[in-house]
Amino acid sequence: MFNVTSIIHAVGYAGLFAIVFAESGLFVGFFLPGDSLLFTAGLLASQGYGNIVLLIIGCFAAAVLGDSFGYAFGRTVGPRIFTKEDSLFFRKAYIVRTQQFYDRHGGRTLVLARFLPVVRTFAPIFAGMGNMPYRTFLFYNVIGGLIWAVGLTLLGYILGSNIPGIDRYIIPIILFIVIISSLPPLFHIIREQLKMARTKNADA
Repeated sequence: MFNVTSIIHAVGYAGLFAIVFAESGLFVGFFLPGDSLLFTAGLLASQGYGNIVLLIIGCFAAAVLGDSFGYAFGRTVGPRIFTKEDSLFFRKAYIVRTQQFYDRHGGRTLVLARFLPVVRTFAPIFAGMGNMPYRTFLFYNVIGGLIWAVGLTLLGYILGSNIPGIDRYIIPIILFIVIISSLPPLFHIIREQLKMARTKNADA
């Protein structure tokens, strides 16, 4: 597991914002621990290691700009991305997984994907490839950025401000946050699958 506390201390504000930007829209960002970094940054800010206002503004801007970069990349490169060979930072399986998710959920993918590693990185690229109108893309992009970047950072800050000694339990808390943050999109997927199954049964 990444030592997220050490990462944040090492890279500072600029590095944290760069990681959020990369995970939101660059191929090399899919392996980065975005959820845990955001939560831990907020928790550390509650202990005096950082300014929470600067953190939430910077992380939100980095998340939105990262997705916008991914959208522009997808719109420019288009189907050529499927001809790219597998490498250390790229697997065609990631593209297939994201395309299936995007085809099923459309624009909502940009919100749901914020809480799903890999899909989070490639979803804006598919929005660009699919020629989603930029105004529509920006709406979902901003909503997703608020819920993910601002929400997780504030959650860490609020818990750190109200629970004494919470920093001693940061690893199990991070694991819990990662699991919990994955539940909304998973519930949505399950609900959609059940709805499709009921529709097929009704048509049979």
